[in-house]
Amino acid sequence: MALDYEKIKEAAEKYRPDMVSFLRKMISHPSESCEEKEVAACVKEEMEKLGFDKVEVDGLGNVIGWMGEGDKIMAIDSHIDTVGIGNIDNWEHDPYEGYETDEIIYGRGGSDQEGGMASAVYSARIMKDLDLIPKGYRIMIVGSVQEEDCDGMCWQYICQKDGIIPEFVISTEPTDGGIYRGHRGRMEIRVDVNGISCHGSAPERGDNAIYKMADIIQDVRSLNENGCGKEDEIKGLVKMLEPEYNPEHYEDARFLGRGTCTVSQIFFTSPSRCAVADSCSISIDRRMTAGETWDSCLEEIRQLPSCRKYGDDVRISMYMYDRPSWTGEVYETECYFPTWINKENSAHVQALVDAHKALYGDKRQSSPSSAEKRNRPLIDKWTFSTNGVAIQGRYGIPCVGFGPGAESQAHAPNEVTYKDDLVRCAAVYVAALNLYDAGKGTGDVTQYRAGKTDNNIL
Repeated sequence: MALDYEKIKEAAEKYRPDMVSFLRKMISHPSESCEEKEVAACVKEEMEKLGFDKVEVDGLGNVIGWMGEGDKIMAIDSHIDTVGIGNIDNWEHDPYEGYETDEIIYGRGGSDQEGGMASAVYSARIMKDLDLIPKGYRIMIVGSVQEEDCDGMCWQYICQKDGIIPEFVISTEPTDGGIYRGHRGRMEIRVDVNGISCHGSAPERGDNAIYKMADIIQDVRSLNENGCGKEDEIKGLVKMLEPEYNPEHYEDARFLGRGTCTVSQIFFTSPSRCAVADSCSISIDRRMTAGETWDSCLEEIRQLPSCRKYGDDVRISMYMYDRPSWTGEVYETECYFPTWINKENSAHVQALVDAHKALYGDKRQSSPSSAEKRNRPLIDKWTFSTNGVAIQGRYGIPCVGFGPGAESQAHAPNEVTYKDDLVRCAAVYVAALNLYDAGKGTGDVTQYRAGKTDNNIL
């Protein structure tokens, strides 16, 4: 059946006011990770109002709406939690009341990433209106939770606890008008250093853990900032872009961008302000490119000169996540989020590309705040991390990104998203799910996946 692209665009445009209204309702409900109860109810109510065939909330609190009756599943994912607002003085208007103009919607979560939820929900309604639910498929619209806290954990729950495995997933994270086929992975590393306390008047009697940690922090900084020449004792992470250090995956690493590391938190213990510190700990945010694994990243920290110098007084580990969801459910998992890249010619990526070209051409239609992105390729990658770390990174379920809003708006004060983006994305979702042809698959769609750890975590 030939698609009537003009009719799809007209249907999406017709729902513009409804998508805007729905997004503003979601924004009005503060919804930080583990506190999504109100926004989950808002999403569920909208799905029911639009006549979804089934709407459910799973044990973790993910809202799942279904359209169609087929045996196979195509899914669209949007996380409905947001980060906090930070310093309220940095906001020019109330981040939850928000406002709108002819072009934008202002408020926390507009781009990251409740705008994607609005487009996804209404794309399913459009498919029902136009009788475009692909034969043999059910359309699964997911409002996922706790992504900002532990990206992908919600989909670990969906796959392992709910037992749902879609044929492929569209992520609606903001893509600045591009179609994104992967991103770097990440992990959260902890370094603990032991010392011995004593009275601050005679510090030589003790062993100051903060001083030891100062050396380690400097080495972590060098790991991020150094080059990889012979003169560099600590070879910087930029080395993974070079065939000498990453012969199998340097080209993928150049596409995704180099890995990074930075100290994100520091803690200490001391008997008092008049004593030498007897322990010190740091958190490291580690972004991983192709060719890096959870084990290689931990070993890299272990082999820093300062960590070797202090020997058994240093312990390097990976954080675990076990915060209860808004329903009280706990799904404990490691804070490790695998790198993944799709093959550009994979069937699900091409479905998005074909849909975009048919509807809007082969150039990005990015928002005004991302004008510089318009000259980037239509097929690209995210800078940040998404639920794709579980969907494709852990489970190999094909995943591709196309979502309203701009990456630059994520986690920023005065966050906005764009009304035109909501309409475009809804139309592209409708067309892409109808253009998807599993018969055009090329075997494993994954170009690179970092792989799981050796822990018994699914």
